Amino acid sequence: MAQDVKTQLTALLQQALASVAPAAADTPIQLERPRDPSHGDFATNLAMQLARALKKNPREIAQQLVNELPVSGLVTAAEVAGAGFINFKLDAGSKTGVVKAVLAEKADFGRSTVGGRQKVQVEFVSANPTGPLHVGHGRGAAYGASLSSLLSFAGWDVTREYYVNDAGRQMDILGLSTWLRYLDQHGQTVQFPPNAYQGDYVREMARQMTVAHGDKFVRAAADVVAGTPGLPEAGRADDEAKKQRELHLDALIAQAKELLGGDWHYVHQHALNEQLEDCRDDLKEFGVEFEVWYSEKSLYDTGLVARCVALLEEKGHIYLQNGAKWFKSTAFGDEKDRVVQRENGLYTYFASDIAYHLNKFERGFDKVINIWGADHHGYIPRVTGAIKALDLDSDKLQVALVQFAVLYRNGQKASMSTRSGEFVTLRELRREVGNDACRFFYALRKSDQHLDFDLDLAKSQTNENPVYYIQYAHARVCSVINQWTEQLGGDLAELAAADLSLLSNERELAIANQLAQFREVVETAARDLAPHQIAFYLKDLAGEFHGWYNAERMLVDDEALRLARVALAAAVRQVIRNGMAILGTSCPESM
Repeated sequence: MAQDVKTQLTALLQQALASVAPAAADTPIQLERPRDPSHGDFATNLAMQLARALKKNPREIAQQLVNELPVSGLVTAAEVAGAGFINFKLDAGSKTGVVKAVLAEKADFGRSTVGGRQKVQVEFVSANPTGPLHVGHGRGAAYGASLSSLLSFAGWDVTREYYVNDAGRQMDILGLSTWLRYLDQHGQTVQFPPNAYQGDYVREMARQMTVAHGDKFVRAAADVVAGTPGLPEAGRADDEAKKQRELHLDALIAQAKELLGGDWHYVHQHALNEQLEDCRDDLKEFGVEFEVWYSEKSLYDTGLVARCVALLEEKGHIYLQNGAKWFKSTAFGDEKDRVVQRENGLYTYFASDIAYHLNKFERGFDKVINIWGADHHGYIPRVTGAIKALDLDSDKLQVALVQFAVLYRNGQKASMSTRSGEFVTLRELRREVGNDACRFFYALRKSDQHLDFDLDLAKSQTNENPVYYIQYAHARVCSVINQWTEQLGGDLAELAAADLSLLSNERELAIANQLAQFREVVETAARDLAPHQIAFYLKDLAGEFHGWYNAERMLVDDEALRLARVALAAAVRQVIRNGMAILGTSCPESM
């Protein structure tokens, strides 16, 4: 990996610092790119950092540092400015040198070692396998996949993980919902509970059971509802009515388990497997895959939930009240204490979540990143508290919250038809606007910011559509290179020998400057868990290229200048590819 300009400039400053203030030689050097180009290519506030320790005026220190800078062809000017900043102007050749680095490193250009190969687990999506993924899950999936790719590119050892909620009541409800639809198909109609899972996907799973097993699981409707409390009037929304609906649902589940006996496991597992497989397929089509699909049920099967609660009890963080075991969550900043084991002996979801995080830490990850929906904000302190209670390092846990996306069409909130309940599925969104637009538009905002997803813009082929704008820049470069090779006999191997000193106009130097920033952007975005920074960078790079393309001929008569410009264009193409790969977005060669 070639040493970039920023690294070289830092080394020069370190030598000057060692001369001016040997005792402060380990002071971290910060170099920033000024927003105003007249302020140079880089600036540092090092003198102001040293002022207090050296008891000198920052401008005086800055001048001393400038005087002690080693002679280098890299720097054409170093000037003291303002309260003590040092502004650097770099040689044009040093700026365009990045083109050779891009062409040499190819798909590895921009890669970093800042992650130090630390093991990081990124757990994302983790939707209950009780129905199709919706657009909210889609944003979490796109963010998690892009973040994982970004962290890997920046030098972390990443494990992508999906936590499968395959235990507990919600799976029983899905199994019951499927069975009731199955009974209906066989003429044994039971009033369908409003709090069961709706949607045609449930009917489809029931149909599959009929095809595979005929009437094997049919039981009389009268037996199914026998002894249940029944449902309240449909229009009632009071607390008592809600409670009755839940009691009725639980009674139906109990009846199903008793009437079916060992066959209940099949019904339950059939519904789980179908929904989990649908989820896998949906995500795979979206370009999102996982190294690990971790089963919640396995936490119970291995006894980890019980062991985890016992550990908390041993450490004095559990108390008994009304036959239930409570975790002293308030001692760790939560608003109230939490039940981990009910009076009937059953563990709560919170207990299994604690056990899951214990498992994460026991697997030896250096960092654990949870990507949750914004509605889980209140869950952070109780999980963090449980980690502390287990004497684990809570600083290893980082939670990124993802806001839902709101779909708009013609400036109005979109009303899309859906086959699966009262939400828009991820699959429907992908079919309407395509995978690329989905992945990129989801990445356009910081994860915890509200996202308005403009469907019309996502489908448009205009410069206002950011993903089209970037892809079009890539396609333009491909067109130029194809013309060069097919009509002028150019060979990509020649680009390494291009005389880049010929790239001297403002637009060309601006593009080179943009290319040189890619690794910095990668590192900053990775540290901030902010893949949207890559999206903004690519949009800016595409803008610089389009401006140059529209203002200058690429394939000029001068052979040396032509080679240099093709090399610059090829470097732009490569960096666009590298950035779009992080975001899971394709780069068409023609549009």
